[in-house]
Amino acid sequence: MKIYNSMSGRKEDFKPIDGKNVRMYACGITVYDLSHIGHARQAIAYAMVADYLRYRGYNVTYVRNYTDVDDKIIMRANELGKNALDFSREQIAETELDMANLHVTDADIKPKASENIENIINLVQGLIDKGHAYVAENGDVYFIVRSFPDYGKLSKRRVDELLNGVRKDVEDGKRDPLDFALWKAAKPGEISWPSPWGLGRPGWHIECSAMAINNLGETIDIHGGGKDLIFPHHENEIAQSESYTGKTFANIWSHCGLIKINGEKMSKSLGNSLTIRDALRMYDYEVIKYVMHSKHYTSDIDLLDKDFALAERQMYYFYTTIKAMNEYIKQFNGSVDGQSIDGDISENIIPKFVQVMDDDFNTAAAISELHGIFKFVNTTIKSAKKGNRVLAANSFAKILAAIHEVYGILGLFTEEPDQFIAKMKAKYLTKTDVSVEEIEAKIAKRTEAKKSKDFATADAIRAELEEKGIILNDTREGTVWDFKALYNVQ
Repeated sequence: MKIYNSMSGRKEDFKPIDGKNVRMYACGITVYDLSHIGHARQAIAYAMVADYLRYRGYNVTYVRNYTDVDDKIIMRANELGKNALDFSREQIAETELDMANLHVTDADIKPKASENIENIINLVQGLIDKGHAYVAENGDVYFIVRSFPDYGKLSKRRVDELLNGVRKDVEDGKRDPLDFALWKAAKPGEISWPSPWGLGRPGWHIECSAMAINNLGETIDIHGGGKDLIFPHHENEIAQSESYTGKTFANIWSHCGLIKINGEKMSKSLGNSLTIRDALRMYDYEVIKYVMHSKHYTSDIDLLDKDFALAERQMYYFYTTIKAMNEYIKQFNGSVDGQSIDGDISENIIPKFVQVMDDDFNTAAAISELHGIFKFVNTTIKSAKKGNRVLAANSFAKILAAIHEVYGILGLFTEEPDQFIAKMKAKYLTKTDVSVEEIEAKIAKRTEAKKSKDFATADAIRAELEEKGIILNDTREGTVWDFKALYNVQ
């Protein structure tokens, strides 16, 4: 298995520190507002990594933190007249609800900054004792960037070059404009905790180091997060953690790509910050996951409205095919233990999935494989001759078992086909001026017209419905209807 390491800039063989035990930390959410689609992507990506590693036989401890003490949180809480921690707890509950509705595998440990104050203080004091940090006159504590010779090794920046992008008006008590805060002295109206340097609260960067070390140890296997965290957050994490322990903080630095909305960076000021909640109102959770997994997790995504529409059509095609497979298996007593049809592809599905996923979790390649799988199924359903139908049913049973085994790791095909199909039909019905009852009444009228050989009326009804985007398909069991926009799209 190979994983891309942002530190080395290349894919590396994955060799956990402790045999089959994997320790993974992913930077979580600063809970000052509802979580957005970018948070969803990161959560989906690293839940996928954890789930796939478990599938491959590793024992994974996955930690994803919550930042519940922060300037933005304090500001928002003050605006609302609430205690900052009470506000954070409310926002964490909202985030938990969103992630549950996304059906994202939960992290094993979800530490909060406010519950790790003692660990943070101990780490800060250790850095002071080792000469890597100092206490300013006002009670702030700063990390001495120049005390860590490797500063900039993740972001590939040189310390002297960083001065060009730093404010020249240095804060009171700060010795070097590059130094960053480990502990912030309390200001009036802010939440605070007692420390050896007076009342205050942790800086943003120190909390992740403290929570990672406390829960996973001084060196971890994988540290994940969005690309936007490479500098300064992850760079600062490395500096303070390695200065404190004298050890490598993380063996692999993994970074998830960022998201734009219709060509623009997400921004509240631009009005294009898509919350998870709003996304789930518009799209099924599996459709959202399909869109996310259709791109490699390290790639940036420009989310266009048409991407979700296309994903809906593709997932609808997959689910209608799964429904047809289930019916075929039931009709012809298909079994995973039975003999397969000639040209059966079922034995290739899992090895191919593992092959592409072992190559830095290439979900995009795994998704691409689905089209060939379902094309084979539909071709076989149409072409299987009477003597081969039991063999075909056996193949379908094996294909379905393989799909559920590995694509379930991506959170796909977990719903009942009828449920998913019904949801999509209900959604697309809202775009028309016709109800299910009206469609069924017209189908019944058309059936009677055909019985009476009144083909002109039957054709007129078909044409009338097709103008509304509804197509009819005559089968041995009767006429079924569907949406032209969704039907059998490959």
